Amino acid sequence: MINIFYFIYQIFWGMLYFQTPVIKKLSSQKEPEISKAKTLALYYLERCKATRQSVQEDKNGVFIITDLTSIQTEILHQQTQLPKYISDKSVPKINAFKPSLFKSVMNFTGILGYYNPFTAEAQYNAELPHTSIPFTSAHESSHQLGFAREQEANFIGYLIGINSENTDLRYSTEYFTLKSLLRFIVEEDPEFVKSVLNQYSPAMKRDRRYERSFIFRHQGWLDDFFGFTNNLFLKSNQQEGAVTYSYFIDLLLNYEK
Repeated sequence: MINIFYFIYQIFWGMLYFQTPVIKKLSSQKEPEISKAKTLALYYLERCKATRQSVQEDKNGVFIITDLTSIQTEILHQQTQLPKYISDKSVPKINAFKPSLFKSVMNFTGILGYYNPFTAEAQYNAELPHTSIPFTSAHESSHQLGFAREQEANFIGYLIGINSENTDLRYSTEYFTLKSLLRFIVEEDPEFVKSVLNQYSPAMKRDRRYERSFIFRHQGWLDDFFGFTNNLFLKSNQQEGAVTYSYFIDLLLNYEK
């Protein structure tokens, strides 16, 4: 049943993949540079360290969300603040965030969330580490606005969360942005990435350790299967596949300039 829903969902959204790419709406369209990505990584490292001090922890010292509704309300508000030259789409202003019924399966697939076009709901995996839930919600809400490309939804999610006054949403967004930059840099300069990871605050290291343990516990053949089928779909719709962050980084660096 879930396979049928998954492929119907992909076909439905495939029709939106041929919209004008967001990158063409930015003033500059230069290729992302490693040196600029490194500068930005160090910037977001310091932002993460600062914001992390203002959020709550569980008994193990790991970041925990205490008010998910306020995060969802803030996402809807921040949608109305998106730059008009990037998004002039109408904002629903309806809280349609729902925990997915398929969370147990999603744990083994690498799927953090999805947009349900049949119910207009942004579905998220409630069992994810809490570092991922706010940004995943912002990402899926971007699909509600009609941004079908995954990395463009990441970018819109970034715009939604990066300057939010809600510290949970801002930390999750900063943390995602930092990790994305490091994934982009690591093939060119693994020593730089290792250095940045060593500079994580003790609290950030606890969050990272918990994320890694969650991933390790849920690795399996479903992850391989869904990753393979999702990559095929993304590439067939003129995207680079799920494993690359270069388009998001391209958007990020051009926007930050």
